[in-house]
Amino acid sequence: METVAPAVDLVLGASACCLACVFTNPLEVVKTRMQLQGELQAPGTYHRPYRGLVASTVAVARADGWWGLQKGLAAGLLYQGLMNSVRFYCYGLAGQAGLTQRPGGTVVAGAVAGALGAFVASPAYLVKTQLQAQTVAAMAVGHQHHHQSILGALETIWRQQGLAGLWRGVGGAVPRVMVGSAAQLATFTSAKAWVQDQQWLPEDSWLVALTGGMISSVAVAAVMTPFDVTSTRLYNQPVDGAGRGQLYAGLTDCLLKIWKQEGPLALYKGLGPAYLRLGPHTILSMLFWDELRKLAGRSQRQNL
Repeated sequence: METVAPAVDLVLGASACCLACVFTNPLEVVKTRMQLQGELQAPGTYHRPYRGLVASTVAVARADGWWGLQKGLAAGLLYQGLMNSVRFYCYGLAGQAGLTQRPGGTVVAGAVAGALGAFVASPAYLVKTQLQAQTVAAMAVGHQHHHQSILGALETIWRQQGLAGLWRGVGGAVPRVMVGSAAQLATFTSAKAWVQDQQWLPEDSWLVALTGGMISSVAVAAVMTPFDVTSTRLYNQPVDGAGRGQLYAGLTDCLLKIWKQEGPLALYKGLGPAYLRLGPHTILSMLFWDELRKLAGRSQRQNL
């Protein structure tokens, strides 16, 4: 892998993930609706307006128009830019310090970098989730916040709940991104190195990064989905006058309530669109990041 400065990784990582977000945001909308469907209700006791990926995509388009599939896109781009600039910068620093070359170093560096990125970008993910959950009454799942825009949502939350309200739900977001980031960065690096060792493809081919991203996406979806479900629930739940969640007290409470009232499989609600969202997003972001790093590395060498 090309060696570039951490500051360059910041720009390249954020750009790559924002570009991937444009293509995968419709799947994020569908996934959010499916994860909120039947909240804290026993299976078979609630109306299911969203059934499967294709039917759910059509349902969103009918209710909100085709542009409804890009709900929350601006907030999603803000989240990806903030989170991944911090994440890739910190991961680049770890690589520069040689930490990622040690046993388990990529996992630890990926987890810590992901946690920091998730904390910084949490307000953007809060707004993104609430905007994507909003729809017409007949198709509504989960609490409806009725925001009109990103700025309007941030202003409303700030006015009603104070600064701390913008970070409500961060306790679910940090472990979500920690496990996802650790799995993504560690498995992508390892998978890419393994593919290169097999010599099936030219070493500098973009297909090497594509294959590494495909392997990485499976690991990311498997470990991240339960935390993704709880994170969506924590961010979207209604709050009382003091800014406390009315449904869940925190991550552990959310996990236990879902398990007890909806069953353990509910922690994998929306797995289909979650994988199809995480898969392409992981593949595209890792591919774009890797190719951009190659270009940056070549440019640095030419300038020496």
